[in-house]
Amino acid sequence: MSFGKMNGFAEILRTVKTKDSEGFAHSEDVVLADIRVYWEGRHGSQRWANLAAFSEATDLFRFRTIPGVTVTTDCFILCDGDRFDIISVEDVKGKGMYTEILAKKVVASGG
Repeated sequence: MSFGKMNGFAEILRTVKTKDSEGFAHSEDVVLADIRVYWEGRHGSQRWANLAAFSEATDLFRFRTIPGVTVTTDCFILCDGDRFDIISVEDVKGKGMYTEILAKKVVASGG
């Protein structure tokens, strides 16, 4: 995959719970990485037909693997102002070069 196809920008974040000096717990989002991504929305392609088991996934992200950063389903992605909860993380072809993420777009229920 070339940089030409990775034309989107995204952030990978993780929510961390911390306690302040008075002992009150609060959570904050920590940026793990700012990355270039290939971003594909769900549509009727052969790729999405093969992913029928992941019926709740709405988007697919591919990016170069980041040394020293472990992306898990506890993380989430911010891309173009939208939040995506990670459903699945996969090493593309097991070579450690690219990571593929299936994610679900988070939509506010109240508007």
